[in-house]
Amino acid sequence: MRKQIIASFAPLISTFTSTFVRNTSTASFFPSQFHSYFEPNPRHRVYTYNTDIQTLMKSGSVDRALQLFDEMPQRDVITWNIVLSGLKRNGLSQETLNVYTQMVSQGFVESSSTFSTVLGVFSQQGLYQEAVQVHNRVIVLGLSLNVYVASALIDLYLNMGLVGFALRLFDGLLERNLAIWNQLLRGFSEFGMSRKLELYYRMKREGVVVNALGFCYLIRSFGNERLVDQGRELHSYAVKVGWAESDLFVSNALVDFYSVCGSLTDAKKSFEVIPIQDVISWNSLVYMYAYSGIATDAMKIFSLMQVCGKKPSIRSFVGLLNCSSGNVNIILGKQIHCFVLKLGFDHDNCYIHSALIDMYGKCGEIESSVSLYESVRKTLEVCNSLMTSFAHCGIVEDVIELFGLMVDEGIGFDEVSLSTAVNTLSKSNSTYASLASCKLLHHCAVKSGFDHDLAVSCSLIESYSRFGDVEASYQIFKWISSPNVICFTSIISAYSRHKMGTECCKFLDLMIKKGLKPDKVTFLCVLTACKHSGMVEQGKMVFDSMKTEHGIDPENQHLACMVDLLGHKGLLEEAERLINQTQVNNDSGIWSSLLRHCRDRRDETVGKRIAEIVINLDPKNPSIWLQVSNFYSEIGDFEISKQIRDVGLARKMQRDMITV
Repeated sequence: MRKQIIASFAPLISTFTSTFVRNTSTASFFPSQFHSYFEPNPRHRVYTYNTDIQTLMKSGSVDRALQLFDEMPQRDVITWNIVLSGLKRNGLSQETLNVYTQMVSQGFVESSSTFSTVLGVFSQQGLYQEAVQVHNRVIVLGLSLNVYVASALIDLYLNMGLVGFALRLFDGLLERNLAIWNQLLRGFSEFGMSRKLELYYRMKREGVVVNALGFCYLIRSFGNERLVDQGRELHSYAVKVGWAESDLFVSNALVDFYSVCGSLTDAKKSFEVIPIQDVISWNSLVYMYAYSGIATDAMKIFSLMQVCGKKPSIRSFVGLLNCSSGNVNIILGKQIHCFVLKLGFDHDNCYIHSALIDMYGKCGEIESSVSLYESVRKTLEVCNSLMTSFAHCGIVEDVIELFGLMVDEGIGFDEVSLSTAVNTLSKSNSTYASLASCKLLHHCAVKSGFDHDLAVSCSLIESYSRFGDVEASYQIFKWISSPNVICFTSIISAYSRHKMGTECCKFLDLMIKKGLKPDKVTFLCVLTACKHSGMVEQGKMVFDSMKTEHGIDPENQHLACMVDLLGHKGLLEEAERLINQTQVNNDSGIWSSLLRHCRDRRDETVGKRIAEIVINLDPKNPSIWLQVSNFYSEIGDFEISKQIRDVGLARKMQRDMITV
């Protein structure tokens, strides 16, 4: 009996042996022919196929996996999910979407795994309209509260700039794991400062223990908003749990945080405690000094790291080139360019190419920027750098033409391209500059989804106000879900340009109530509006609050606004006292402005004091003597006026002779 059983299996054993030997060199799985012998149950066959396809996808054998998939006589949802996730993992986004379409058309009902994979692909590809349609299917199938699906949806709406909607989805979840918190933290860059703080303190209240990945997201986001106190608090926690020294990603995130916040001492301390100073840490330190504009120290660290055998990275070179741009140091920039060529970093690297084009443009050598651009592959980053270089050099027509070229040749555009084009257009006097052109670029932003980007929104606010449509500026501001300081400053500047002081003061109060800290530019816009609107009391309150409430020392421009405001109202003695009380009371331009108001008001008493101060501050300037002469002429003292005018003309002749 036993011999008969063995004899009946002999053909099967022979087939298995020959097939196995034939396939062992190319695959570690049994072929589908073998499965058919031992797995007559269809469900078992599907399971085996699924296992083989998953193994092939993980090994990168996508074509073979798809061949097995096509051969399957029967599939289940797990089969489709394995293929979808495998295609996504191998970077085949379009193929993933094609398979998903096929899955739905064949009547298969998606699972949570399906949606998390497909929504991720839609989000990566920027196919937001299609993704929203998939969200509708999620709702119909009742999977909205699934943590994995919700995580993909939150990522989608953060990428779309719909921060409020993403937060509502998050709030509606009955269960939140650490992964979904990290998903939200990763999108922190889209949040306004107040929302960042609100979410951070909510995590603390709910007892969420952040991991190292979440820490990196948080500290990077706090650095972007210069939230030094909250960053130090996180740093203390990292020290407590041992990440500051043991986790290189955390250590480098701390170096980046302090460098972005301008705290070089703390950044250097964070670098020094890293036990194994890897190449990332060294390059972070180089980038930190370069980012802060300290070229000398950046070059010292750059040289030292090579002595220690650490290879510079692209980040180091980009930082040094940006430092050259910021300091308009063409010599340093050319030295770094030579170093880049020596190490071969210039070979088809768009970041290096972009930084070089930007450096030459910012240093005024636009011909070198164009030459570099023409010699490299045309990427979005490279085109953006040339566009910003044109804008920096005031070549408006080339900015607009390059933007059109990027669209026509399929290179595309992003928020940098759009905001640069809009800003350049609004500041130009060329034939391109018009309200119609602004609306056209606005349409491009809406159609591409970049209208939710804060930089683009601020540029549009600025542009519409320059072309006289301040109402359109306000409508754009209203649609910003979490406006930051720059957004508020943009709308305040828009109203200030139209001499609407009351509205400027209202927006200043609103941003302070939202926990945002106005900067010097914000205050200058408000004071300018108060000056044009003749709002003396409001202007005085705003000026005083700069130092007393916000710790900002007024600069010459702020003081000049107040002097003009008081001078227009005839409050000349008060303006004189204000100048004497400030640290910028040696600015001849401000005193000269006050003297002009004294002349207009024919105030002899204050005017004579100011005239003496002005001459003493800048005795070599002939225009000052002539202005003082005009003042005395206005008050009827013609003899002194003539004497001072003669001195002024003599000084002018003397200066002209020296110039020749």
